[in-house]
Amino acid sequence: MQMTFTQQMITIAVVALGTALTRFLPFLVFPAGRPTPAYVQYLGKVLPPAVFGLLVVYCLKDVSVLTGSHGIPELVCIAVVVLLHLWKRQMLLSIAGGTVCYMLLVQNVSFFAK
Repeated sequence: MQMTFTQQMITIAVVALGTALTRFLPFLVFPAGRPTPAYVQYLGKVLPPAVFGLLVVYCLKDVSVLTGSHGIPELVCIAVVVLLHLWKRQMLLSIAGGTVCYMLLVQNVSFFAK
């Protein structure tokens, strides 16, 4: 089933409005002259590590230490992530480095190939 031209235009308009609203709303709710509320500062502190923790849990949920590679590639890449983060303190670099390491291990090292 295809969308009509009118439906496509309405969809584009709604998406554009939603994007603009999410971009401008914080500036309207928290103007520059007023201090940032304490709960927003708290969320800014705790959410990044919480998201990182959720990412770790999600990535390790299907790892079986009793079969296959026994979780060795995952453990190696966790160590890579930790070392990169301790070295550079850049979350994006840590995540990307761990991802690249994992992909290289499972695709190029025959012992770890699934």
